[in-house]
Amino acid sequence: MATSASVSNLFPAAAATRARPLAIARWLEIVALLVVTIVVVGGITRLTESGLSITEWNVVSGILPPLSEAAWQAEFAKYRLTAEFRMESGPAGMDLAAFKFIFFWEWFHRLLGRVIGLAFLLPLIVFALRRAIPAGYGWRLMAMFALICGQGALGWYMVSSGVGATNLTDVSHFRLAAHLLTALFLLAGLVWTARDLRLLARDPAARPAPLTAGAALVAGVLFVQLLLGAFVAGLNAGHAASDWPLMNGRLVPETDWSNGVLFTLANDPFLLHFMHRWWAWIAVAALVWLARGVRKTDRFASIAVNAAFGTMVLLGIATVMSGVSLWIAAAHQLVGALTVAATVRAMHSHGLARSA
Repeated sequence: MATSASVSNLFPAAAATRARPLAIARWLEIVALLVVTIVVVGGITRLTESGLSITEWNVVSGILPPLSEAAWQAEFAKYRLTAEFRMESGPAGMDLAAFKFIFFWEWFHRLLGRVIGLAFLLPLIVFALRRAIPAGYGWRLMAMFALICGQGALGWYMVSSGVGATNLTDVSHFRLAAHLLTALFLLAGLVWTARDLRLLARDPAARPAPLTAGAALVAGVLFVQLLLGAFVAGLNAGHAASDWPLMNGRLVPETDWSNGVLFTLANDPFLLHFMHRWWAWIAVAALVWLARGVRKTDRFASIAVNAAFGTMVLLGIATVMSGVSLWIAAAHQLVGALTVAATVRAMHSHGLARSA
């Protein structure tokens, strides 16, 4: 791991006249939009059960999809060896056209990951060579690039849990949660740093916004909701019930605790679906508090938070009642990412208001 001194050597502090905080902020906001996009595509990949269609991780050669019929047949043959194909393809099996559909989403997801990596690395090098990075921000940018690289490794770590399994038809929901939450943490870092840099562009003497205890608590509450949502997605727990507010006619689902409390809390799809539903209201209360706290100092952030979580709740209910419609569920994940972005902006504004 690079020390602060070595990072300083890689990214020497820019002179005040050479620093370009506004340009860097805009670049980070573009990368943030790409991260939101890949989160949505990742959701579609999961919903269409496309994640195991590519059974190898080839960083360079995997950029191109199969270009001949023989190459397609070779990829399809590899997929037919997975437990997912053997256990879920049904009596009629899967034809090549259906395989190409699921292959596309996984390939597109991986391609976007490569695009994000280059969209971050190349401008980073340019800004560093021009010494345009303000003092104190080099380590943040390096940390975010490390997260991007780690996301690629986490993605393969997740896929390998399903490709190498002999009796599982899905990837590990724990690894899926790690993959998704790391992407959202990266999104949060991009938004927060862009806000700091925009502040610096307006006032060269500005200091980074502090994280208040209240904002950190809101982030913790939202983290739990996102974790539960990732578990629900990984376990296909959205299909556990298609009614609301009851679950299969019951307020509280029947739960088998015989495997232990911790195992059940982390693995029971009915219980996780139930917790995701009702923890949402705790998250709503926390977000309402945050939105009210910044209403006078950052009205846009306040409106964005309220609009995001309101839409997310409605889409969550619609996802359940539609039997997990692909596009409604994908929209739910999109608004989830936007909720993170809006919340981070509000948290940033909350810190500025308390430090004023």
